[in-house]
Amino acid sequence: MSQDRELQTAVLAEFEWEPSVNGAHIGVTANHGVITLTGHVPTYLAKLAAEKAAARVRGVRAVALEIEVLLPVQTDRSDEEIARAALDRIAWEVSVPADAVKLEVEDGWITLTGEVEWHFQKDSAETVIRGLRGVIGITNLITLAPHVNIADISHDIDSALHRSWFDHSTIAVSASGGRVTLKGTVATPADKWTAATTAWGSPGITEVENDLVVTG
Repeated sequence: MSQDRELQTAVLAEFEWEPSVNGAHIGVTANHGVITLTGHVPTYLAKLAAEKAAARVRGVRAVALEIEVLLPVQTDRSDEEIARAALDRIAWEVSVPADAVKLEVEDGWITLTGEVEWHFQKDSAETVIRGLRGVIGITNLITLAPHVNIADISHDIDSALHRSWFDHSTIAVSASGGRVTLKGTVATPADKWTAATTAWGSPGITEVENDLVVTG
């Protein structure tokens, strides 16, 4: 059996193992470590769950997500209803500053705008609305306000990565203002995601360019 075939089989097996993923209508192809997911799912959360399940399989270097969200008729909601529900969810989320986020909804697709101070606040605004009925996708255009005092960001992030067991010799960190670039190699897509998440934890970060290459 070829490596691509083995990887395809492993991803399908992971879908069967993961209770939040119904792989009945998901197609999986593999090409030199790149997994492409096609087909359709009934919710946006199911789409994200399929992506995460595929990414954690050993040997997967990247995931191309081409899954479409097809809402069941009985769960269809108007854009106005979705907008009201999303605003309510965000308003109740304590990690998102009051009145900092605005949104637009078009055919079930939510676009978030506004400005917050921290990346976790931007993530929280998106996370709390992913499971709303009628949502088929989210574009997060919330920007980050740079902190006034930006210290040695590269050194701080490098130290944080070392605390997370990353090898200093495999990841290089550079910073320009609030923009950070990560270069080097990691073993898995999960490691690449973890490295970026670690970088976002430094104060003063407004953008992380993750150029890490998965070699596993």
